[in-house]
Amino acid sequence: MAKELLGAWKQTLGPYEAPRTARSVWQVVHTIGLYLGTCALAYWSLSVSYWLTLILAVPAAGLTIRIFILFHDCCHRSLFRSRRANVIVGYVTGVLTFCSYEQWKKSHTMHHAGSGNLNRRGAGDIWTMTVSEYVAASPMRKLKYKLYRSPFVLFTVGPLYNFLIDYRFNNKDAGRKERIGTWLTNVLLAAVLTTLCLTLGWKSVILVQLPIFYLASAAGVWLFYVQHQFEHSYFERDENWSYVAAAMQGSSYYKLPKVLQWFTGNIGFHHIHHLNPRVPNYELERAHASDPRFAQATTLTLRSSLRSLVFRLWDEESRRFVGYRELKRRKVRPRVSRDKRSATSRSHH
Repeated sequence: MAKELLGAWKQTLGPYEAPRTARSVWQVVHTIGLYLGTCALAYWSLSVSYWLTLILAVPAAGLTIRIFILFHDCCHRSLFRSRRANVIVGYVTGVLTFCSYEQWKKSHTMHHAGSGNLNRRGAGDIWTMTVSEYVAASPMRKLKYKLYRSPFVLFTVGPLYNFLIDYRFNNKDAGRKERIGTWLTNVLLAAVLTTLCLTLGWKSVILVQLPIFYLASAAGVWLFYVQHQFEHSYFERDENWSYVAAAMQGSSYYKLPKVLQWFTGNIGFHHIHHLNPRVPNYELERAHASDPRFAQATTLTLRSSLRSLVFRLWDEESRRFVGYRELKRRKVRPRVSRDKRSATSRSHH
């Protein structure tokens, strides 16, 4: 039944999954062109006022996010029909966003394959513990989890660590292709940054690129966070997990103002993306409007999405996220089954 349901949804979205080459090429050209032009203005503004530089960092960061969406589509092979074109553009946009194409494609594919599956946590997702797991955890593990889930770490320290440090290295199980891809990306990044420093001066590079990089990475992590970490999301154990339910119930429709929707490449239609990752970013809105059933996905706005900041733990009994305060009021006792303990121990955290 689950396979039949998934097949039916894929058939509904089928007309929207074919990339249009001209549209894709234009996206790449004008997005990267606008980004480079805005960066050039930011460097020029250093001689006028650093406040102007910081103002220009905002649209430059927005364009960085849009470039990342192009990178993201290349990882799904949804931006171009040609596999080679997706790889080439994926590497270029990966360097611009400090991401390794092969490395990120692998972890993100695993995220799609197990999103919302409590037995498959730990690959390309936000560390999430259940209420029972948290109550049964040691004081040190609880402290580690609290630090990780704090807004300061998630949206300040975390983005800088992920993009600047973590993505520079391969996991132990990485294959030869992935390892070569990561080191090639690192070499290209070093070459670009060295050229900029020798041409414009290292102080200028830091003053311009650091605000852009921080704003873009923090906003990117926030987007990923709210697309799955909302109150009535979806998490199930392996035996009850459903790909379709994880997409429709566990991925939000982030309804953003049109200008932010453009900068974020329509990724707010995240339920559509999880149902069929082969749909290009520029077709997501049309696909969403094609069937009234897609409106069943949880809709978040900028204002309502802020509530996600208080959610910390998934409650398997009430099937929703709760915060530490609610947990303290309820005085939950440890009730972790042997099979849940083994699932927790397999997490990379």
